[in-house]
Amino acid sequence: MAPNTIVIVGAGFGGLAAAKALRSSPTSVILIDRANHHLFQPLLYQVATSVLTPSQIATPIRSIFRNQKNTTVVMGEVTGVDKNQKCVFVSDADRQNVPITYDHLILATGASHNYFGHDEFAEYAPGLKSLADAEAARNKILQAFELAEAEEDPARHQDLLTFVLVGAGPTGVEMAGALAILVRTALKSDFRRIDPTSAKIVLVDMAPKVLGPFSENLSKAAKQRLEKLGVEVRLGHSVELIDADGIVVAGEHIASKTVIWTAGVAPSPAGKWLNAETDRAGRVRIQKDLTVPGHPEIFVVGDTASLDQNGKPLPGVAQVAMQQGRYAGKLIHSRISGTRPSGSFSYFDKGSMAVVGKGFAVLQSGKVQISGLAAWLTWAAVHLQFLATSSLRLGVLLQWIWTYVTGQRGDRLIVNHHGSEIAKLAPDSAVKSTFAGR
Repeated sequence: MAPNTIVIVGAGFGGLAAAKALRSSPTSVILIDRANHHLFQPLLYQVATSVLTPSQIATPIRSIFRNQKNTTVVMGEVTGVDKNQKCVFVSDADRQNVPITYDHLILATGASHNYFGHDEFAEYAPGLKSLADAEAARNKILQAFELAEAEEDPARHQDLLTFVLVGAGPTGVEMAGALAILVRTALKSDFRRIDPTSAKIVLVDMAPKVLGPFSENLSKAAKQRLEKLGVEVRLGHSVELIDADGIVVAGEHIASKTVIWTAGVAPSPAGKWLNAETDRAGRVRIQKDLTVPGHPEIFVVGDTASLDQNGKPLPGVAQVAMQQGRYAGKLIHSRISGTRPSGSFSYFDKGSMAVVGKGFAVLQSGKVQISGLAAWLTWAAVHLQFLATSSLRLGVLLQWIWTYVTGQRGDRLIVNHHGSEIAKLAPDSAVKSTFAGR
């Protein structure tokens, strides 16, 4: 008798947890992802701000499952699902819409950038969801200082050295804090014709406070910390326009050549693939056992799923995805092995954290609310724990210690994969005239 085939789409937190939960099952697990690596997304901003290198927060999927013999990894992009034929369609560079059949399907397809109806912003305000995004942001940030150093007109320095982050959630707050530390420490003595500490960092959001899900006290502490680092926080107004010259907020134009979008996420098109009921954001409405109504063989977990608990929708965070992935894997295992399945899925909230610059974080877990160094140490320990391999944990720990003690960053390289971006971004005469006549 052929073993059950479990297809898992997505090797993020949810997909990885599901596959690991099936390690001892008499099944054939097929894990499909369009990238060849598992990415620890919460630390992407540290790649963007030169604290860590890409290889320190990502691990090849095949190396993670090299000893899990029932799991096959397929690099490709799922483009659809046929619920009647029980197959997914996968495309790669050589083949299009190849069907892969399943007995059980777990969709852990994650989320992408959400520009809230203004997709035209994407050209000028890229998001931060992949290694490519983080490297592009790092390139753009470092290039801004290089262009300012080469610019003869001092009046243009401020435009080049103004960095705008749209979205004051955890990603925006952490990115703003890390960027403030970068420009005021690591870059401080590296330039001769400009003062990097003159850089302006602006964090904008239409919400009335930073870190919306956190308590008022922790939100206030995070905002005060940002302002102490020199970040200008603008709240209560949405962005009206983003173009090559900057952004418009509350009718005011902020000139900037570097705008980064950290405002929100949109789910994958899994709801359309399944033709299933979705919430207003497009996430698939699932049952208490994480399955799609009418299809007990199809599970949806993580950012693509919509499930209420205690009258509130579960948040789109890594904790939820991991717990749901683990639950789905164990439930499938119990079905196949004939053991008694567990009850309905119940999310255990371990708390929320956000780091705000060097040695400072906010932590909220139930009634416990902490800010400062103790919260930062807890944040560091938790993030190290959830990195995919022990080698990553050791490498990141050593890099953090080195950066904390010396202020030196892990990766400050500008790597342009498609020609010179400096030539595209620079003012017409900037590079040519920098040292003219010298």
